[in-house]
Amino acid sequence: MSVLAITGGTGFVGSRLIALALEAGHQVRALARREQPAREGVTWVRGDLDAIAALAELCAGADAVIHVAGVVNAPDREGFARGNITGTANILAAAKTAGVRRFVHVSSLASREPQLSAYGWSKEEADKLVRGSGLDWTIVRPPAIYGPGDLEMLELFRVAKLGLALLPPGGRISVIEVGDLGRLLLALAAADRFPGEIDPDDGRDGGWTHPDFARAIGRAVGRRVLPLSLPKAVLMAGAYVDRALRGKKAKLTPDRVSYFCHPDWVASPAHRAPANLWTPQVETAQGLAATARWYRENKLL
Repeated sequence: MSVLAITGGTGFVGSRLIALALEAGHQVRALARREQPAREGVTWVRGDLDAIAALAELCAGADAVIHVAGVVNAPDREGFARGNITGTANILAAAKTAGVRRFVHVSSLASREPQLSAYGWSKEEADKLVRGSGLDWTIVRPPAIYGPGDLEMLELFRVAKLGLALLPPGGRISVIEVGDLGRLLLALAAADRFPGEIDPDDGRDGGWTHPDFARAIGRAVGRRVLPLSLPKAVLMAGAYVDRALRGKKAKLTPDRVSYFCHPDWVASPAHRAPANLWTPQVETAQGLAATARWYRENKLL
């Protein structure tokens, strides 16, 4: 049994990670901005990545830190910098002060191409801090994450239910189910030493073309979909419309369009996790079906 300090524990990935950690018998210390219901095995620490005292409390007595929290959508470059760069610097400092050596950092494949978006730039700058921290670190760069509880891909499922898929122009992607990602993070937290960088995925060599993944979502919702690849200019116009209609709640932003339209978001085989440490367990068709089922059960689809 280990004591794990987890940031981002109330989010999509973090909440699944906590559930898996408890199932495995770990004790969890989790950072949360708001008061949380009491939960056996979890010590909630009130605060965010700017709260230095809260981060010190979070890391005290921990065997490992799993840094999941981050900003995926912000109105400007400064918002990404504050959430992803400054926040990472703060949790690294807290880990070092508390004497925690093991640090598992959740980054993104977007950090491979930092010139494409403020998001990718901020994640790569955070990665640099982790590499230079002197801790026993691992950087995990997930591709697109899906699974029950996810709201980022919900609109793809809703459009698929109408028999359509509105896609970026060309390109390939990798994906990973949230539980598989959580199991990898736990395996890394328990590893004695594993410095390096890992690009996990669902095990599909070469990833998915956008149309193939759209058809897989269609099968999950019981519809045959027509994939429509849209030019970048059209997607960018849609992003400005979305921002005008939904403000800060917009899902499609100019920053996201910039990296969505990049042709290669496939996990690198050179950065695969060792098979004796972790392999994906969730076959993507089954994972997408479970996701669609969760949406229906929660009256979202």
